[in-house]
Amino acid sequence: MAFLFSYIYRQGFPNMINTRIITSLILLILFGCNKVQKIDETKVQQKRIQSLLERINNEDLDLSLRLRLIDSTYRQSVDIELDSLALTILYNKSNLHYELKQIDSSYHYDLLLLRMAKEIKSTYFTGKASQALAYYFDTRQVYDSAFFYYNFSKTSFLNLQDSSQVGRRLMSMGLIQKNQNDFFGSKETLTEAITYMHPEKDTRFIASCLNAIATNHRKLLNYQDAIKYSVSAIKTTSSKKDRLIYQNNLSTAYIDNQNYEKAIDLLEKISADTLLLEIPREYARVIDNLTYGKWLIGSKENTLGNLNTALKFRKDQNDRRGKIASYTHLGEFYSKTNPRKATIYFDSVIQLSKILKIPRAEKDVLKFLMELKPKNVNLRNRYVFLQDSLYAQELKVKTQFAKYKYDDKLKQESILRLEKENAEKKLEASHQRNQKILYLGGLLFITSVLGLSLFGFKQRTKRLKQNGKVEKLEAIHETETELSRKLHDDHGGKLNQAMLMVQRDADKSAVLDILESVYDQIRNFSREINTVDTGPDFWKGLKATLVYKKPTEVGMTFDGGKELDWSLVGHQTKTILFKVLQELVINMARHSKANQTVILFKDQNKELFIYYEDDGIGASKEALLRKNGLQNTEKRIQAIGGSITFDTEDGKGFRAEIRIPK
Repeated sequence: MAFLFSYIYRQGFPNMINTRIITSLILLILFGCNKVQKIDETKVQQKRIQSLLERINNEDLDLSLRLRLIDSTYRQSVDIELDSLALTILYNKSNLHYELKQIDSSYHYDLLLLRMAKEIKSTYFTGKASQALAYYFDTRQVYDSAFFYYNFSKTSFLNLQDSSQVGRRLMSMGLIQKNQNDFFGSKETLTEAITYMHPEKDTRFIASCLNAIATNHRKLLNYQDAIKYSVSAIKTTSSKKDRLIYQNNLSTAYIDNQNYEKAIDLLEKISADTLLLEIPREYARVIDNLTYGKWLIGSKENTLGNLNTALKFRKDQNDRRGKIASYTHLGEFYSKTNPRKATIYFDSVIQLSKILKIPRAEKDVLKFLMELKPKNVNLRNRYVFLQDSLYAQELKVKTQFAKYKYDDKLKQESILRLEKENAEKKLEASHQRNQKILYLGGLLFITSVLGLSLFGFKQRTKRLKQNGKVEKLEAIHETETELSRKLHDDHGGKLNQAMLMVQRDADKSAVLDILESVYDQIRNFSREINTVDTGPDFWKGLKATLVYKKPTEVGMTFDGGKELDWSLVGHQTKTILFKVLQELVINMARHSKANQTVILFKDQNKELFIYYEDDGIGASKEALLRKNGLQNTEKRIQAIGGSITFDTEDGKGFRAEIRIPK
């Protein structure tokens, strides 16, 4: 830096431009140094925070000490740039407040975490914060908010492709629907949850879903399915405690389905398990259900004592939902013998159901009270009111939860549509940019090589033209040779014979017979070299010609030719195919001694495929090469871009495959 100032002084500021350039350079260096220094300080601070986080996550430390550490870390993180490290601090701070039962503080930092996670678009922490908020509202029975945040969390983990977390959020949503009596919606959500869960990692959650589905079926009076899903939950779970709970639920389904013996056998087996004592609430349920089941089949063995024992356990555990079940069973027990006591227990159920906001429990005991007091109009009116309000509430809940899911589905579809449109726009812009680059590059390349290519192209064209002339001359020469051979072999001998017979004054009728034979041969030869009819009757003409050319004793079978659309085949292709097949049949008639000939036609994509086969004596490869007629057919096929393959051996017939582009 001192060198720069010295340099400026020595120059004496000769002109304003140089001064501005040097000043800008100095400022740039100063700014760069400050920026580097700031980056270094941030890195040091981040390392210090990470070290503190490692201490905070040490579960051996006292919770209060861990909270003081996280508070210190949180204060230090205020000045750092908002990133995943800052979100991690907030997440840990919220968890520590929750563990210390500071629920309101935990809720406050969860809200802050969600806002910051959205701000920097952290999908993971958005999902975790939403999950914590959902649980907060779930425990306070604010089910609509809980359902909303569970659904929001599910969407975040769905975007992260974390299927296990998606399944767990759906399970929580399904349990809320069950608790709000939306049993059909709950079944649907819980079934969907299982599809996202891993069969090995999420065994506990899968079993919980199956158990909840069983409860839904029981509430819908579908006891057979309730029993089936309870059995599945029992088989799925690996937790001994959960298995006892699911077995107890199964016994309840048996009781509701009036399978009392099965229920009692199962409950007696459960009650003998010492592990049940570690779950006091479940122990009270087992005692209550077992006693109630025995009472239903007429057993009076210490019924009252056992029901009161279950009630005492529930009071000790402050299990208010459990007390509703105990009061209901005690009310039923006294209904026949002591209606006054029964009424007291049923009234207790009504009071608890109002406190816990479980109107269905009140409605259930009102049925018993109406039997005890049939003339009490108020009871009947209250029952009807509850029935109507429950129906309206359940309908509202179903609609509300369905709307949440539907709105979320629409939102996700909208997001996907926008992402698709943006991706298509970016792709189109990239495509246009690439096209411009290609056009410019191509233009430059073409301009560069055009001059060099032009000369080579002209030379190559000349060579190709010369080669084409040579090939045409060769083809003409071969055709002339073939025609000459046919004239000599087929007609020359008989004409010579006729001339000798005339010179020797032979019988005129014999001479006329020979001349007529020569005439027929010349007429047939003329047909061979004349123009082929390639119009609508091409197939009929081809078939008739081939049948005419074969010996009468040789059978000839055609397949596929009639079905082909010959209008799609070119004029030149038809002409050459006609002459080639004619040559094959003539060759068969002269040399093969065949009894049967087969010619197949197929339309294969953009190719015309013809297969020829006869069962004649065939020929060796050497003899095949000597046949000028067959060689000429090969050249004709190649001239139209096709191919012909011969396959023959002595004594094994003759085959040919022809492929011609249409």
